[in-house]
Amino acid sequence: MKFAVIVFPGSNCDLDMYAAVKDILGVDAEYVQHYEKSLQGFDAVLLPGGFSYGDYLRTGAIARFSNIMDEVIRFAQEGKPVFGTCNGFQILTEAGLLPGALRRNDSLKFISKQQKLRVANTHTLFTTAYEQGEIITLPIAHGEGNYYCDKETLQQLRDNDQIVFTYTNDNPNGSIENIAGIINKQGNVLGMMPHPERAVEELLGSEDGLKLFQSMYKNYQKELCK
Repeated sequence: MKFAVIVFPGSNCDLDMYAAVKDILGVDAEYVQHYEKSLQGFDAVLLPGGFSYGDYLRTGAIARFSNIMDEVIRFAQEGKPVFGTCNGFQILTEAGLLPGALRRNDSLKFISKQQKLRVANTHTLFTTAYEQGEIITLPIAHGEGNYYCDKETLQQLRDNDQIVFTYTNDNPNGSIENIAGIINKQGNVLGMMPHPERAVEELLGSEDGLKLFQSMYKNYQKELCK
């Protein structure tokens, strides 16, 4: 399995994402710059956190029009796994690969802390290594993590079991329904505000994020064996 770590001007979690996959998971990974136009040879795409294009206009709004995003969209439409965290989640909503939008935190302040989450759906290729309802701890670091969608979309998310992670104990940003992460209907595109790549070994304070990458790898291996 080979992971593509997309790099935009202003990305600052690309190294974390690369290290989580390459050094901790032990799977091949390679940086792919925003100006590239091909994802040939890759089996999964990772969109890292950061401040792509300085968060001008809206978070992720400019990155969505980078050369590589047409290829990411094609990649996703073919059913291949795409994961975006923080700014990566924002880019996925801007690109229309996930419904809804990310707004300013209701406090209007940047928040950086350890956050408890509940795993709400373990029947995805990103979460099979977790237990249903498992409480995990991942870091968050964002100013625009307030997930919002209209009532019709929210009902569709509920009906289709697309809500994958929710905040527990407290909601740090005002996100509707305590949503921390969602998946597309097809089940191959996941976006979340917390950072699993920053929680892959105890040295970092938690290794609860490692199971997400392990899930991706193990489910890829299962597909190969079919």
